[in-house]
Amino acid sequence: MSASPKGSNSSKFQVSEFILMGFPGIHSWQHWLSLPLAFLYLSAIGANILILVTICQDPALKQPMYYFLGILSVVDMGLATTIVPKILAIFWFDAKVISLPECFAQIYAIHCFLGMESGTFLCMAFDRYVAICHPLRYPSIVTNALILKATVFLVLRNGLFVIPVPVLAAQRNYCSRNEIEHCLCSNLGVTSLACDDRRPNSICQLVLAWIGMGSDLGLIILSYTWILRSVLRLNSAEAASKALSTCSSHLILILFFYTAVVVVSVTHLAEPKAPLIPVLLNVLHNIIPPSLNPLVYALRTKELRAGFQKVFCLSLEKHTRHQ
Repeated sequence: MSASPKGSNSSKFQVSEFILMGFPGIHSWQHWLSLPLAFLYLSAIGANILILVTICQDPALKQPMYYFLGILSVVDMGLATTIVPKILAIFWFDAKVISLPECFAQIYAIHCFLGMESGTFLCMAFDRYVAICHPLRYPSIVTNALILKATVFLVLRNGLFVIPVPVLAAQRNYCSRNEIEHCLCSNLGVTSLACDDRRPNSICQLVLAWIGMGSDLGLIILSYTWILRSVLRLNSAEAASKALSTCSSHLILILFFYTAVVVVSVTHLAEPKAPLIPVLLNVLHNIIPPSLNPLVYALRTKELRAGFQKVFCLSLEKHTRHQ
């Protein structure tokens, strides 16, 4: 353990670095998990890049719905890149050491990207609400200017909103242990090593989660309540089915994302006898959505599949010309 001596004028940190031990209880064979994690990461990056390229190149996808999907792809890649490369470095190169600034920066990035993902889902829910409940006013309400303002708001809200989490973690006194039974720097995992009271950190994270993601989820539920009411008033069953089908992909991802958030939070609060479970769920919650989101939209959105085909045919045509 690396630590600095404590003195009246010394740094508040006695521990100068943390050691990420990986998955608790399975240290001897956890490196085998690097293969599925690497596959999920590469598929997440590749699929989200494909979505971004397709949206940029296909004029038929120059719509607000797909712009928000593009924003979600960027957020997903940021979230996955925040954690997976370090986890793979731990498994492959035994690079377990992480400095305190890097650890607190990772805490900040994880909370920021999760908040932005939640906010993006809210924007997509608002887009579907306007499209279904106010179709005639849709072009005048959901404009490119609104999308830009929403994007800037998401970045500023989550960039500033989560600052107290790493700042409070940095205020703790880490005077003894520096081995974290985790693959990443989670707020609760890091502050559990503190020698002083960590309750302010737990309370802060809980309050910010309820205010941020809780308000997003509440507004999403409200949007879909209005959407459902509007759809039930339609006289045509075919029109109602078409309206709901445009929301199906979004609803699947929302249910998975927020269900995972609740499950991870409950397992951490319950402090189960098997510490592997909350750690594994925490890691999967940060890597599965980035790889799942493009798959769900690709399978359930006809326009996006057509866009993929156009991009593939265009790439094949360019390759043929060069030969």
